[in-house]
Amino acid sequence: MVKERARILVVGGGYVGMYTALRLQRRLKRELGRGEAEITVVTPDPYMTYQPFLPEAAAGAISPRHVVVPLRRVLDRCRVVIGEATAVDHAARTATVRTPATEEEGTEGIRIEYDELVLAPGSVARTLPIPGLAEHAIGFKTVEEAIGLRNHVLEQMDIASSTRDPAVRDAALTFVFVGGGYAGVEALGELEDMARYATRYYHNVRPEDMKWILVEASDRILPEVGEEMGRYTVTELRRRNIDVRLETRLDSCADRVAVLSDGSRFPTRTVVWTAGVKPHPVLAATDLPLNERGRLRCTAELSVEGVPHAWAAGDAAAVPDVTAREEGRECAPNAQHALRQARVLGDNVVHSLRGEPLETYAHKYAGSVASLGLHKGVAQIYGRKLKGYPAWFMHRTYHLSRVPTFNRKARVAAEWTLAGLFKREIVSLGSLEHPRAEFELAAGGKPSQDPPHNPKGSS
Repeated sequence: MVKERARILVVGGGYVGMYTALRLQRRLKRELGRGEAEITVVTPDPYMTYQPFLPEAAAGAISPRHVVVPLRRVLDRCRVVIGEATAVDHAARTATVRTPATEEEGTEGIRIEYDELVLAPGSVARTLPIPGLAEHAIGFKTVEEAIGLRNHVLEQMDIASSTRDPAVRDAALTFVFVGGGYAGVEALGELEDMARYATRYYHNVRPEDMKWILVEASDRILPEVGEEMGRYTVTELRRRNIDVRLETRLDSCADRVAVLSDGSRFPTRTVVWTAGVKPHPVLAATDLPLNERGRLRCTAELSVEGVPHAWAAGDAAAVPDVTAREEGRECAPNAQHALRQARVLGDNVVHSLRGEPLETYAHKYAGSVASLGLHKGVAQIYGRKLKGYPAWFMHRTYHLSRVPTFNRKARVAAEWTLAGLFKREIVSLGSLEHPRAEFELAAGGKPSQDPPHNPKGSS
């Protein structure tokens, strides 16, 4: 039994936010029923996105609906508030939240009071002041971006197929990916695989007509799977005629021309930016201690260092890795740690409310798996290296076991089964980005060519 009534505020509905809230509503089931506890989850989206499946969603192997988990269904004992936390005053135990109704009401936001705070807002894309980047590039962190990129790639193939201008055709069939981490390599591998398959339905577009370019500033890609598997991945991608450029930066993409630091220039209509992430801006609008990288200073018990009643995990938190040999090493901000941290965090919040000893988060990194397209992948698990089909199969098996809820597991498994029996879908639904365009034209108006405002920055 908790010592006194507790109002718990969870900021964020991603890995850590959803799993922590899920853990709390299970552990505090009786207290919630008696009104002794209250859990509020503030999240900009009514769903949690399982990001490892975004590349397959972009390639059409999984339906977009099945890579997201509806929070209101899963967190049925929590109060879910759709909005963006803009400031946290922990000294006063209040958070300011901007909701969809805020602009309509003409207010700055609502204030939510709490007793225990769990900060798990995640991260946002880390960008650089590169000319043309904001105007022409697209990220790869959200399901909207993944599906928008799929539609965009297929539309470029349609443009190339229907034009007689060699310059237009060349730009349409040139795809530049910046960033050699998981997001960039997996997105490139899956989309190149999809586009190469789609060329069989275009009478005048061949796989060799397309240029796929991966730009990485360091001297290796996929550092998570080790140096040897990283070199294998470069070899595998180049074998597929993908131009991998290491120790190279994107200097500009203004006027739809990608200019690289090695002097190369590529007219292109597609620049995908996956060059890292940074902590969510809301962390800077709190009175909580941050480290030099802008992440919350945390203890091994996942509490904010020196601040009572404040907790954090995931991308937003600098959590010491107690299993590491090197002193001062922190847990990597990835899904493997986030899922496990959420369980310990939820348990520790309950322990704190009940006056019980806290648990220490300790997890030795198991390894990594990455998909490079259908039946292709790399993996390093507990020191063992896999490549090709076995790694791809392990990638699917692992992530199927980790995607939340049995509902989503069954739907994803069913889609993979059907994909093995039938041909790929190669339909572009780019018109979804402008759903009113046709009606506006029929009504005598001029359809807007600008994409609708998206607060998450999707292109």
